[in-house]
Amino acid sequence: MQVANSKNSLMPWALVTIVSLLAIYVWASSLNWHFGTLSAYQFFPLLGLLAFSIMWSQYVSGFLRQHFFHDAKLDTYFRFTGYAVLVAIVLHPSILIYKRFRDGFGLPPHSYESYVMPSMAWITLLGTACLFIFLAFELHRWFSHKRWWKYVANTADFAMVGIFYHALELGTQTHIGWFRVIWYFYGLTLLIILMHKYLGFIFHKTATPTH
Repeated sequence: MQVANSKNSLMPWALVTIVSLLAIYVWASSLNWHFGTLSAYQFFPLLGLLAFSIMWSQYVSGFLRQHFFHDAKLDTYFRFTGYAVLVAIVLHPSILIYKRFRDGFGLPPHSYESYVMPSMAWITLLGTACLFIFLAFELHRWFSHKRWWKYVANTADFAMVGIFYHALELGTQTHIGWFRVIWYFYGLTLLIILMHKYLGFIFHKTATPTH
């Protein structure tokens, strides 16, 4: 039994390692593995890929523990991956904002609008809104016991969907054929997990009791 517990606890670490390596690989491939003249514009997308990939692994790991591996000990996993996500989601837009400002394009939202096609500008703002939602979620250390906290947690779930779409439309790497398929797989599994969470809850609450 102890061996099984250990294997179940290692599964999330293996998953987050795989998705992180995939993100690094597709990012490096998009640069043709040339890093000698790496710029901030080329580097910041990697942080976005890593942030979403790691968060996706958290959703999948939590789902698997809830339904299949109840004995898995994941406190350390969630703590360290949570720190990694926090660093990535803060640095991802911060590097772009700083670089655009240094290049004379001012601050958001104008600096965003001049970086992408006008029709895509709202998607950059969607990413910013999702960032603030994720930062608000980090307050769970102090407020998770509050009755209203579930609404913040639910909002973070929908922010994940927003970030998925943000990267799908704006990401250079998510337009690479094989990785776009993987990205759709991330989105599909995320959707299944969220549908199970919310629709399962609704069906449970509204089901007619049997006697």
